[in-house]
Amino acid sequence: MGDATLRDVARAAGCSVATVSRVLAGTRPVGAETAHRVREAAARLGYRPNQAARALRSRATGTVGLVLPQITNPFYPALVRELTHALHAEGRAVLLADCDDDPVAEAERIDDLLSRRVDALLVIPADERRSREAVAAAAERVPLVLLDRRCGPGVADSVAVDNAAGTALVLDHLAAAGRRRPCFVGAHGSASAAAELRAAYAAGAGALDPRAPERVALGDFSVAWGRAAVDQVLPTRPDALVCANDLIAIGALQRLHERGVDVPGEVAVTGFDDIPMAELASPGVTTVRQPVAELAAEATQLLTRRLGGDGAGPRRTIRLAPELVVRGSSGARDRGRV
Repeated sequence: MGDATLRDVARAAGCSVATVSRVLAGTRPVGAETAHRVREAAARLGYRPNQAARALRSRATGTVGLVLPQITNPFYPALVRELTHALHAEGRAVLLADCDDDPVAEAERIDDLLSRRVDALLVIPADERRSREAVAAAAERVPLVLLDRRCGPGVADSVAVDNAAGTALVLDHLAAAGRRRPCFVGAHGSASAAAELRAAYAAGAGALDPRAPERVALGDFSVAWGRAAVDQVLPTRPDALVCANDLIAIGALQRLHERGVDVPGEVAVTGFDDIPMAELASPGVTTVRQPVAELAAEATQLLTRRLGGDGAGPRRTIRLAPELVVRGSSGARDRGRV
């Protein structure tokens, strides 16, 4: 049945070939009942569109390019999975590129995807400042949505979690648990998520202790940095480590255990993202869960709107609410600790 044609589908659905084409391509609105009949007939006959022929006719390829900063970060595979599902539901395939946190490589990956005639781009920029030129240029050529991180105001549509709200949830939780000497363990650089988390900690930590905003250690978003950070900050006697992602938090937990520090009795540890390893750590990491499925759905809707003809509308910025997930790495402060 895979050799069915548009004409076969039209005959089975009781409508014209032009109507079938519009329904399956999504180029113009068609009545819900007619659209249902067409899709039902196409599925029954096993009709598969000739994507190559469609691309030649419409100059659209049915593909979306996705550029990631670092595929080895466990947060991104979960996001890629949700994006792939959401885009496939819209009849679009995904071409994936990893730039290894290098804005120069990122610009090359974007150019390569554009040369392959992708209809649109999804980009998680490696660096807010250094990624801006390539991202802005690409956004002038195809619909582009920024995910998780920004590239400056007005460059492109963007969808991200509200990092400030997530940090506030963590600080409120630590305050309720009696923590008064937090230390932020984050990342250098001008990736917008890193900068937003640092700024949110600086703005909110003073409510726990006037000197808390000064207690900051910066490295990168890795387990290795989490381990090294413990050795760096432990002499300052923090009672909580507010980590900018779960990889840092897991590294910190490992090193605290090696040094015989009780978690959470002496030091609480929190993360950000809620990657699968956060729940499996011992103890489990209290963290901020990003709404990954919602991120993917919102990004797909923005792209679909732009591809549907709303290319000239104002850039949209969507911020999604995070959720605090409390596990064993945080809790009431050990009152016996001096």
